[in-house]
Amino acid sequence: MKAAVYYGVRDVRVQDVDKPIAGPGEVVVRNVVALTCGTDLKMYLRGHPYVKPPIIIGHEFSGIVEEVGEDVTSVKVGDRVASTNSAPCGQCVYCKLGRFNLCENLSESIIGFSVNGAYAEYVNIPSRIVKHNLYRIPDNLEHEVAALLEPFSCVVRGHRIVQADAGEIVTIIGAGPIGLMHLMLAKRSNTEKTIIIDVSWDRLKFAEKLGADVIINANEEDPLERIKGETNGIGSDIVIEAVGKTDTWENAVKLARKGGRVLLFGGPPRGTTIMLDTYRIHYEEVRILGSFHFTPEDVLRAFKIIRSGKLPLKNLITSRSKIDNIVDVFERLKEGKEVKVALFF
Repeated sequence: MKAAVYYGVRDVRVQDVDKPIAGPGEVVVRNVVALTCGTDLKMYLRGHPYVKPPIIIGHEFSGIVEEVGEDVTSVKVGDRVASTNSAPCGQCVYCKLGRFNLCENLSESIIGFSVNGAYAEYVNIPSRIVKHNLYRIPDNLEHEVAALLEPFSCVVRGHRIVQADAGEIVTIIGAGPIGLMHLMLAKRSNTEKTIIIDVSWDRLKFAEKLGADVIINANEEDPLERIKGETNGIGSDIVIEAVGKTDTWENAVKLARKGGRVLLFGGPPRGTTIMLDTYRIHYEEVRILGSFHFTPEDVLRAFKIIRSGKLPLKNLITSRSKIDNIVDVFERLKEGKEVKVALFF
């Protein structure tokens, strides 16, 4: 089968590899579509700690069941399905505490990271993912939209943590795919005002088309002063950082009102640190929240929202390409010319 194999930084090769075979509890899916992700781009540009090349990358996908392994009863050959890229082990201390996203064994079988991924004609779904996070999709749900299940599950978890409510002002730093999904959920929560901060007018204009009430280019004006102007001088009820850089983490805390909530969603590299004004945390009770990955509950919630068709998720896919052009696709993503690209085989 045809697959995009990652050999190292800036070294991805499209080549023929063996088609996977479903083991006990596993499912092989014939991919209809795979989607690009910012993490895949970062891996291409600078590597990833979970990845040991050579490996097929890609982890956002949807397709048709090709083969089921022994003991699989949840799906059958021919079913249209979508899946996340991981699932908890259910046995470690964090799983027993119900903190499934913090599973100590999560990295053992992450599609596109520690096991072969979805930038290929076929992908094998490990048994624990089949058990927890593989869903049959209805005929009226397009594969391209269903393939967003993994990133959207992460965003759903973030919103469950930060609890955006009707009448609140939500500021989102970053107008990439994740920031735009946060925007969609904020709009769905009937918030009073949604504000998007970025450094690219192209991304900001795209966010405006998706419903952002206010757009701010951080290269051209001071976000803090603009936020004060938009909030009667008090700051935003909720600030969501969706970039993953230390300076935007620090700025996120500055933009919140007293008693506001800050969701640090984007992940900077391991070992980095930030400076915070302790006065804000103690005397002004600004709450700082982290959100990592998802739980099976988040995936179920995300799947129900996707299936409802009430969010314009398909708009996040800005172009389509053959997998043969994956390197050119990564370059376009790096230059900010795309939000998400749908890859076909």
